[in-house]
Amino acid sequence: MTNHFDEQNLLDHWQQVNHQVMEACTNAKGRENGGVDLLAVSKTKPAEMIAFLAKQGQRDFGENYLQEALEKIKALQKRAEATHIVWHYIGHIQRNKTRDIAENFDWVQTVERDIIAKRLHNQRPDDLAPLNVLIQVNIDNEDSKSGCLPEALPELVATIMEYERLQLRGLMIIPAQADTDAFARTKQLFDDIKKVHPELRAWDTLSMGMSGDMTAAIAHGATMVRVGSAIFGARN
Repeated sequence: MTNHFDEQNLLDHWQQVNHQVMEACTNAKGRENGGVDLLAVSKTKPAEMIAFLAKQGQRDFGENYLQEALEKIKALQKRAEATHIVWHYIGHIQRNKTRDIAENFDWVQTVERDIIAKRLHNQRPDDLAPLNVLIQVNIDNEDSKSGCLPEALPELVATIMEYERLQLRGLMIIPAQADTDAFARTKQLFDDIKKVHPELRAWDTLSMGMSGDMTAAIAHGATMVRVGSAIFGARN
């Protein structure tokens, strides 16, 4: 993993993506300009690139690989420009990794079953704020993808609501490429849960859309888009 990168090139790409997000908000019916958070997916990219973007004002960074992420979090802990970083875990969660995730991340976007939620809750340190959690939904029922099936979602929502060290914030999906309707179906699920559970006051996040489809995702209600290659370039 090299630390050498073209700062101007990275800045240009990041600004371009921010512009695309704002433009998509403007074009989407009823969307407030700036109502969508940009999650910079920094997996395989060096801590120096993260520090540089953090200095420009990028706040949210997403990591898929736990060991790599822990090294970056540790490396950036004492960097002044990186103190405001919000770390999101967006990889598949194995049971033996929950403690490290619970102790080091601000958000987890890939909770799909109760055993993982329970472990994250039990292992979240008392001195930290509740861990922000999104439920990953397997919206297309794909065998190759992780996620809670839509029909199992109400039960998982009700269970996670009982865990005081977790703050349930919303849903996350990685739809099949050919599924043009996935964003609308996920938004419907999101709205249905809000109606059933008005007591979920922090139910505010719909993480969907990546480099190739974020405009469509925003048009259908995404509040967070996960963008990697369009910002950082091709993965190493």
